[in-house]
Amino acid sequence: MKDQQKKKIQDYISSYNAFDVNGMIKDLGENIVFENISNGKVNMRTEGLEAFKGQAETAKQYFRKRKQTVQNWQFNNSIVLVDIAYEATLDKDLPNGLKRGDTLELNGKSSFEFSGNAIIRITDES
Repeated sequence: MKDQQKKKIQDYISSYNAFDVNGMIKDLGENIVFENISNGKVNMRTEGLEAFKGQAETAKQYFRKRKQTVQNWQFNNSIVLVDIAYEATLDKDLPNGLKRGDTLELNGKSSFEFSGNAIIRITDES
């Protein structure tokens, strides 16, 4: 089970890095819940595969390039926690003052929850 979970997460991250939304969603459950937490506050939440896909398609337009790299894995039955190093170059100006061409570098954690073979919840925290 651990190897299958790791493979699905690696595939998800590889697809994310390649801007491949269809690859990102191939192992997600129909009722996937996604949350992004920044500075301790939920700043984005989607419920359901279509909402996740729509958000992922919208988000990719903001980046010229992006890369998540797993730094550490922790397996706890149906939940896998990963430490992530994130680097991205913006392709658009953002409302928070960041400009096109700026580089973001963050360290964060992602939690992937599984039910059977499907990822049913992803929480990104930075």
